[in-house]
Amino acid sequence: MDTELAAKQMAELGNPHRLHAFRLLVKAGESGLTVGEIQSHLKIPGSTLSHHLSHLVWAGLVNQEREGRVLRCRANFPAMHQLIGFLADECCAGVTTTCLPTDCAETGS
Repeated sequence: MDTELAAKQMAELGNPHRLHAFRLLVKAGESGLTVGEIQSHLKIPGSTLSHHLSHLVWAGLVNQEREGRVLRCRANFPAMHQLIGFLADECCAGVTTTCLPTDCAETGS
């Protein structure tokens, strides 16, 4: 995953309504939820929800599928796992610095 995509996805999840919607879809699992079901859980107006869902779709975090007259939303689990992996990839790998100990203490590094 590249940094630009990770930044885009994290920026879209930075909105509380989008984060709530995404977490709800993660809880729902592979079956997902219809837009109406999401709306009843989150208690936000339909137009507001559509706006926020479109941002999550644009970022590749949510997939939508039309089922007759309803729109079903599903978390894009591979994308979510890629983002989590990107964030944790180099966990505890260590960092080398080029500053002297007194310089690091002054800057808080």
